[in-house]
Amino acid sequence: MSVNTIGAEMRSKSADSTSTLPGVLPDVNPITGPAIDLYEDGYNDPVYQAKARILNRAIQDIGMGRYQWYLFVVTGFGWFADSVWPLLSGLILTPVVNEFHFNGPFLSLASNIGLLVGAVFWGLGCDIWGRRWSFNVTLFIAGIFGLASGGAPSFVALASLIAMVGVGVGGNLPVDSAVFLDFVPGSHQYLLTVLSIWWCLGQLLSSLIAWPLIANYSCASASDCTKSDNMGWRYLLLTLGGITLFLWVVRFFIFTLLESPRFLSGIGRDADAIEIIHKLAKFNGTTSPITLEELEAPDRAVSGGGSSSGESHKILSKSSKYDAKHIKALFATPKMAWSTSLLIAIWGVIGLASTLYNNFLPYLLSSRGAVFGDGSLYITYRNQVILSVIGVPAALLAGWAVELPYIGRRGTLAIASGLTGAFLFATTTAQTSNQLLGWNCGYVFFSNIMYGVLYAISPEIFPAKDRGTGNGLTSTASRVFGVLAPIIALYANLATAVPVYIAGALVIFAGSLALLLPYEPRGKVSI
Repeated sequence: MSVNTIGAEMRSKSADSTSTLPGVLPDVNPITGPAIDLYEDGYNDPVYQAKARILNRAIQDIGMGRYQWYLFVVTGFGWFADSVWPLLSGLILTPVVNEFHFNGPFLSLASNIGLLVGAVFWGLGCDIWGRRWSFNVTLFIAGIFGLASGGAPSFVALASLIAMVGVGVGGNLPVDSAVFLDFVPGSHQYLLTVLSIWWCLGQLLSSLIAWPLIANYSCASASDCTKSDNMGWRYLLLTLGGITLFLWVVRFFIFTLLESPRFLSGIGRDADAIEIIHKLAKFNGTTSPITLEELEAPDRAVSGGGSSSGESHKILSKSSKYDAKHIKALFATPKMAWSTSLLIAIWGVIGLASTLYNNFLPYLLSSRGAVFGDGSLYITYRNQVILSVIGVPAALLAGWAVELPYIGRRGTLAIASGLTGAFLFATTTAQTSNQLLGWNCGYVFFSNIMYGVLYAISPEIFPAKDRGTGNGLTSTASRVFGVLAPIIALYANLATAVPVYIAGALVIFAGSLALLLPYEPRGKVSI
């Protein structure tokens, strides 16, 4: 039975409850127009698609209210952490190498291994045991181990603790993007792109804190560098660990996350999904007419009666285990398989290019600056702050661009990627430190647009019941290549421009792949 047939039966039974204005069809919102979902041409699970449409209409009718704006803040903490901690291995690299005397890329390698584990575990896990546990635990892990890393007595201890921080941080974006998209009305899905402003704020805050601490409390060189003379990087870790732990406290004790209604419906808990919708409406100061009978209508249309709402699915029950069904669902049709494969490839290619370049940006600025005669820690971290400020307007521009007709998500991603690669090439022409800073400003601006769209388009395309898994797969691709980047750096000559040429070419290639994506989320509602 097709999803249209199921939807027709459901609409015939609930027209009065789903239409708020006379003459307005249930599938048409008086403000946003037709409720067209991303899989309008068919989906391999028509019952789930019909239920998702019902829940989407209910959330759209409730509107963008207090709960969603609070969620914009607390999910933003995940973007914040994903920016702060991977960037940190670059911020503390010079003083840590001076004190512990190790090969710099090994610290980045430890961080990326942790991020890889976190992406796999939390991404796939939130489709098994739900969003709430993953959402509440990831920041706690990052904060605790971040604090502990500030007291590391050796490089091995520091690398191990930074890896554990990565296990927590690696799960933030796969989980948080799924959480936000599960509750935001279709008319406001573009805000998922704007959430990257938290990523920019994370860069800015960590750079602002690092600037005085690293510049004033670090050894001048590797010779005779003692702990007491090199406390800056420890103060930085302790500060950022404390901030991360505070953000977890806000998430866990002040904000109460509701479980995803689409996740609950996807595992047969329709009654619980309806309860969540009514709680959401109450929190926003309104009501929702949606009923359990309406949500169960697609099941009855297929089975001729009965429902699945009585099925139990407890946290960490026998059914809470990893299997391949969520992965297979992302490749269920040729179109979905092509889309998922392209997204994984795009994330992987950009992950390789950007991690190789970004992780050693402070080192690159310092080494090039030293050649130009102004490679002091003060100038290096001043430049890092300037670059971080550039990203804030980029996030806002990205949110505007993805809604432009004929451009949308795919066009914005392709254009931003192409310009990011171009500015990477341009950095190799710098003759002075200020010229290098100028080219890097362009690179950072467009790369923040690129990442903002990339972080949004992937969860928008994946169906909610498999969204965590899809986000986990794409993040894993990025983290795998992130692990390879410092290994490459161990054997590459960083004094040449070759790695920059390679990174620029890879980013441009990733942008061209974006144009091949078969789904364009602009104007469509995710299911």
